[in-house]
Formats: sequence, C-alpha cells, structure tokens
Amino acid sequence: MHLTLLKCKLHRARVTHAEVDYEGSCAIDEELLVLAGIREYEQIQIYNVTNGERFTTYAIRAEPGSRVISVNGAAAHRAAPGDRVIICAYAAMSEAEADAHRPALVYLDEHNHVTRTSHFIPAQAA
Repeated sequence: MHLTLLKCKLHRARVTHAEVDYEGSCAIDEELLVLAGIREYEQIQIYNVTNGERFTTYAIRAEPGSRVISVNGAAAHRAAPGDRVIICAYAAMSEAEADAHRPALVYLDEHNHVTRTSHFIPAQAA
C-alpha cells in the first residue's frame, strides 16, 4: 500500500503577483523552492488563507532572492497580490517510508522572508 503524505510546505507566503496572461503555474523564489524541497514543474496545491480558494498548479522558478510568489494563468483568478497562501507538495510512499518521513516546513513573514523551519507540526490543543 502507498500513502500520500505532506512532503513540504511554504506556510503563509504572500502573493506578490497574479498574472492572468502568463502561461500558467506559480513562480516561486528559487531560494524558497530549494529550502522547501519543491522541484521546478512539480505539482503543488495552493490554499488561499485570505479567500478560502484551493487549487492545483505546478511550480516554476522565480529569480533567487526576489521573494516572488506569482500565481499565473487561470489560477490568477483565485489569488491576488497581498493574499496569504499555503503552498504544499505531497509524495506517495510506502508505509515504511512514511514511518521515517518528516516534512520540510518553511514559515514565512509578510515579506516572504523565512521566520523558521521545522519538520513537525505540534498537536492541536483542544
């Protein structure tokens, strides 16, 4: 049996651009891609914290150090500059792989600077 687990996420990134006429995808600062472990052209899920939209696209590189998060093509109708989003990638793995897996979690401030990283999410308190 294979399970699908969270591979990595960029938590509360701020959308810097929404380009309807661009070819598609989501451009992400290359430094953030590397830190999170998201590959160029990898499928990603985007959860818009600002408006509740959830959609699927793929990642492309933006200039390193630019702090760009650009939602492009049709997805640009689901996010606007200034929106806060969570960008996730998932991976299929065996139960044994899942037992050892720890996701790469990258937390960002309102300017898309890294505030901290982690490999676990604490249990939610009641």
